[in-house]
Amino acid sequence: MIDGALGGPVEQEYLLQARQMQAMSFIVHIPLVCFGIAFPAIVLFLEGLWLRTGDPLYKGLAKRWSKAMLILFAVGVVTGTILSFEMGLLWPEFMATFGEVFGLAFGIEGFSFFMEAIFIAVYVYGWDRLPDRVHLAAGVPIVLAGISGSLMVISVNGWMNNPTGFRVENGEVVDVEPLKALFNDNLWHELVHMYLAGFIVAGFLVAGVYSFAWLRGRRDRRHRVGLVVALSVAALATPAQLLVGDWAARTVAERQPVKLAAFEGLQETTKGAGFQLAGGIEIPKLLSLLAFHDPNAVVQGLDSVPEDDRPPVGIVKLSFRAMVAIGTALAALGAWFVWAWWRHGRLPDSPWFHRAVVAAGPLSVVALIAGWVTTEVGRQPWVVYEVMRTEEAVTGAGGVPVGFAALALVYAGLIAIAIVMLRRLGRQPFHAP
Repeated sequence: MIDGALGGPVEQEYLLQARQMQAMSFIVHIPLVCFGIAFPAIVLFLEGLWLRTGDPLYKGLAKRWSKAMLILFAVGVVTGTILSFEMGLLWPEFMATFGEVFGLAFGIEGFSFFMEAIFIAVYVYGWDRLPDRVHLAAGVPIVLAGISGSLMVISVNGWMNNPTGFRVENGEVVDVEPLKALFNDNLWHELVHMYLAGFIVAGFLVAGVYSFAWLRGRRDRRHRVGLVVALSVAALATPAQLLVGDWAARTVAERQPVKLAAFEGLQETTKGAGFQLAGGIEIPKLLSLLAFHDPNAVVQGLDSVPEDDRPPVGIVKLSFRAMVAIGTALAALGAWFVWAWWRHGRLPDSPWFHRAVVAAGPLSVVALIAGWVTTEVGRQPWVVYEVMRTEEAVTGAGGVPVGFAALALVYAGLIAIAIVMLRRLGRQPFHAP
């Protein structure tokens, strides 16, 4: 319950650049989070296949993929550290005001990071040094630490969209309940949505590498197994993501109706609101049906709040449509793969299938980023929904454009280093023990 008000806007002429700087860091870091969530489990699955079957190809693939996992983790450490510093440097009022509310989450996230760092080193350098089943067990904490660390960050984001576990009294945050804040009602759909996204992005990006090699004539068993394993993960996660997306959209409709109005560009509050397809075609009452499972339900429009409380509709609507369109296309591609494997026990013959898989990797990243743009920009102008505005949270310091340019150079260097290291790993001779 909020019974007070927080401070006024900070004098900052670079508010937009501060937001763009944070967004740039997020765009670089979030695909690495996907690999942190999903890739260790995929690698352990391959090692488990080796232990069950004794086939050395599975072990060889698991060893190679674990090295890629280590490279991506190292880059993620740098980008994640930058993001943490940015929270304090760019948004000091937000951190100072609400640090007591979500500080526990960041503490657990830091502990999870150290656990992941320790065990990923043990796992990668423990091949052929540890007993087989002990080595497999050493990988389990990597999976658990990736899950717990990301869970804490997602819980903070869920809280920003549905703040609870505190009161504001005379401009001060009081009666703080950290566990209530972290395990808020918005956490659960965001958590499942992001975890599935992690497996989709990791699966399609890895599958894209093997499909590219397949198109270039490298059709040995190693490439087939790598492609099938990665594609199976993505194909199973994608249709589930469509169902979770419906859950998320209905939650937004109930708790952040203005954000939903921005998704659809709905200007006026409407009973039995229609859904607009590409080309301006509208299906009557579909939006009400999708949002509330009632074709006659009232959907709040942007006119339900003053103009200053409305998010920027253009980018939110475009991002939402891009996420939905790409997600649907990825689900169709996964269904193509599953159908061919079920009917014929092999990959589709068409080169267009493999071209689509190559494209699916980058497109899955685009959908991931579009989804986060939808939820974060759709929350504007609030950094904490209906409690603190973004302009109240930003730093008053100068030099933001200089930091923006410097950080862009740092990220360009990190991306170049990661690409060079992964290419070198890919060119190493493959040995199946």
